[in-house]
Amino acid sequence: MRENELIVYKGFGDEALLYDMAWLMSHYNDDFFNIEDKRSLLYDCMHRLIDLAGHHGFYGNLWHCYLTNLLVNNENSYSKACEIRGEVGGTINQAALHDIVIFKEFYDFDFSGMMELLGVEAFSLILSYDGCEQESKVYNERICKSICTLAVKFTQNDSPEEMKATLTEFYKEYGVGKFGLHKSFRVFHDEDGVSIVPILNIAHVYLDDLIGYELPKQKLIENTEAFVEGRKANNCLLFGDAGTGKSSSIKAIANEYYDRGLRVIEVYKHQFQDLNDVIARIKNRNYKFIIYMDDLSFEEFEIEYKYLKAVIEGGLEKKPDNVLIYATSNRRHLIKETFADKEGRRDQLHASDTVQEKLSLVYRFGVTIFFCSPDKKEFQEIVRRLASRYKITMPEEELLLEANKWELSHGGLSGRTAQQFIDYLLGKREKKF
Repeated sequence: MRENELIVYKGFGDEALLYDMAWLMSHYNDDFFNIEDKRSLLYDCMHRLIDLAGHHGFYGNLWHCYLTNLLVNNENSYSKACEIRGEVGGTINQAALHDIVIFKEFYDFDFSGMMELLGVEAFSLILSYDGCEQESKVYNERICKSICTLAVKFTQNDSPEEMKATLTEFYKEYGVGKFGLHKSFRVFHDEDGVSIVPILNIAHVYLDDLIGYELPKQKLIENTEAFVEGRKANNCLLFGDAGTGKSSSIKAIANEYYDRGLRVIEVYKHQFQDLNDVIARIKNRNYKFIIYMDDLSFEEFEIEYKYLKAVIEGGLEKKPDNVLIYATSNRRHLIKETFADKEGRRDQLHASDTVQEKLSLVYRFGVTIFFCSPDKKEFQEIVRRLASRYKITMPEEELLLEANKWELSHGGLSGRTAQQFIDYLLGKREKKF
């Protein structure tokens, strides 16, 4: 096998299994090597492939799934050029095709001779693996299924050219690597520096699931649509009362626009000093990134907002066109203000400067969207529609009466309170069974 001849597709991170399998393919019938050592190595490879299936949720031909997983995660000059955009021109296509020829040899390899000579008939388990319902620790169900389906498509391709076209189409539809396969991310900082880590279990909420708030949602949609279409768009601040759907709207945006190349990276207040590193890693990718800051506000003694101001607008380096900042807050002006700021004090000659300093952050969000608590009538409509969605058959008069009792002792009128009330009713209904 010619794994050492790869040009573009290198540096997989998990190459040991690939090299061990390639060595077995080349030497399983070589009498120079001890047959027991070869059998032992094959069994070890089987263990790693089955462990991969349990960790990633793969099924079917695990060898093909493993190879496919390498291809869809390898961020190289060809795959990154094709992500979201599709096929590109240039000599890089010939280099990529050279590598796909080698990968097709891996895909088309007939293991029957190896299984017979080494006496490892159990390898057939790897070639037709019936996966359990165990949830993947790496991918959500949709991505896991897409990779397994792509592995089958590769076996149906008659030539390396067809296989390359199939892979390129996958890059166009999903992207490549973690940014291609996942919707949302968080920032992690350790002794090795800053890393961007996928969030596997983002809530499956969509904008249509958020009852009411049509004007705020429309304003958010218009700004996000402009962004994903490559038009001018603004940083966005969603502010207002607690429990009104600000954070849920951001999650919905991540779900709605994933297929159009939108990704969301969640950043916490204490990580603002890492923002420049985060942006440096994403600015040259073909995706659109929203850096999401939930429940953003600052006390007087907190100075992290100064990092944020510099990143949004004001530093020497221009913010990339594929990055926007979306934040949610219960405060309109984000930074705590006091009467002393406005009245001025004897020890402060320029009191107005303090006020402007604290207001300057919110002014850097070009779009501000207000989410207010619903009134009684709107709250009851939310309850009605949620009850209908979850098929709760309680008489309407009783439903609204119980909802009113619930909101009085559970945080007041809000969409969150309505959802919590419905969850309470669902819990009671399930308990009966």
